[in-house]
Amino acid sequence: MNISEEKLSRLKRADEHFDERYGKPGTSERNEFEAKANAWYYSEMFRSVRKKKRITQRELAEKIGKKREYVTLLEQGKTDMQLSTFLRISEALGMRVTLL
Repeated sequence: MNISEEKLSRLKRADEHFDERYGKPGTSERNEFEAKANAWYYSEMFRSVRKKKRITQRELAEKIGKKREYVTLLEQGKTDMQLSTFLRISEALGMRVTLL
């Protein structure tokens, strides 16, 4: 594939697309987008590990002291989780969390 320098120079960077669609960093729209993106990322990570370890949503819920429906909502990115819940899920799935 041959792409000319002119075409490359007209391409937008990812951050430019985000700025246009979700606003500049620090705006309420951008903060909301980033919060949802982070929730999606962590929910996908937890779901992937849970499935790899062949743990059902119900079993995970029991391990963390929550209802299965709550785990479903978390995995769908439809609810927010507290840090304490994040740590309980990590521990229940045998994941190591390091804060930097």
